[in-house]
Amino acid sequence: MTEILSQDEIDALLTAISTGEVDTTDYSAAKEQRKVKIYDFRRPDKFSKDQIRTLQMMHETFARLTTTALSAQLRALVSVHVASVDQLTYEEFIRSIPNPTTLAVINMDPLKGSAVLEIDPSITFTIIDKLFGGMGESAKISRELTDIELSVMEGIIVRILGNLREAWSNVIDLRPRLGNIETNPQFAQIVPPNDMVVLITLETKVGEVEGMTNLCIPYITIEPVISKLSAQYWYSSIRKGATDENMTIIQGRLESVELPISAEIGEVEVSMQEVMNLTVGDVVKLPDTKVSSDMVLRISGRKKFKCRPGVIGTRIAVQVGENIEEIPDELLISKRSEDDL
Repeated sequence: MTEILSQDEIDALLTAISTGEVDTTDYSAAKEQRKVKIYDFRRPDKFSKDQIRTLQMMHETFARLTTTALSAQLRALVSVHVASVDQLTYEEFIRSIPNPTTLAVINMDPLKGSAVLEIDPSITFTIIDKLFGGMGESAKISRELTDIELSVMEGIIVRILGNLREAWSNVIDLRPRLGNIETNPQFAQIVPPNDMVVLITLETKVGEVEGMTNLCIPYITIEPVISKLSAQYWYSSIRKGATDENMTIIQGRLESVELPISAEIGEVEVSMQEVMNLTVGDVVKLPDTKVSSDMVLRISGRKKFKCRPGVIGTRIAVQVGENIEEIPDELLISKRSEDDL
């Protein structure tokens, strides 16, 4: 603990230094000593801060997808968000979760090893109650799941794993598969107790019931892709993937869009009275259009091509000709304003 000097002690120290009674080199040598940082070799840090931040961003996407999926399936207000991302030993993780609980062992193909998804019992039984037609009210139940309840939770976890695959898609084509569901944490020994793991803690709320969902991934599982867990790589993958994939999707959707096309012979201004007096057999003269003039082909109401009328078989048709570059109205107004100035 740092000791605080009184004013008298400070004055006495300054006087001693000025008179030479105290050697200042002693203080300089002490200041130059290296600071000792405590390092526990039993718990080495495996993940850098940048990698932890990247894992947090990835699983924030996972949390958003899971929120949408569970809300749709349970027809209830569900909220899932990342509370923390920590590194600890597997033994510490096992000791921190209740018994019994819902513990899903997940095969992380093509990565080696398995991960663990732990869902708080209060959330588990609330989900089961909602799916069985209940109100999903909070109930303090501490027991193992029945076979029917296990089957129901398998369906929920499989859907959640689909969101996990999408969240990891910018790093690796992960294909997580549900191995088995345990209720006793001691039966889910996926790695030795002292091995380091990364723990993503997700605050989960279903209706009015709150609880924690934990995703535990061992370091040995993530090690092959650890170099890709950087914010720079992740963002560059998102931009590249979004550009290529979105362009293909947009192009495919645009190709199926139907647009109205019309061929315009010409135009003339007439009064409303003349329009009302029109009858069958009347002739409307187009003063600016000649027999040899090209028609205008409009796409969605906008002039696009010049065209000539004709027939194909028994059908009336037009032959597309020269391109017409029509100035949009907003640019035309801007151009007129500049001319006026």
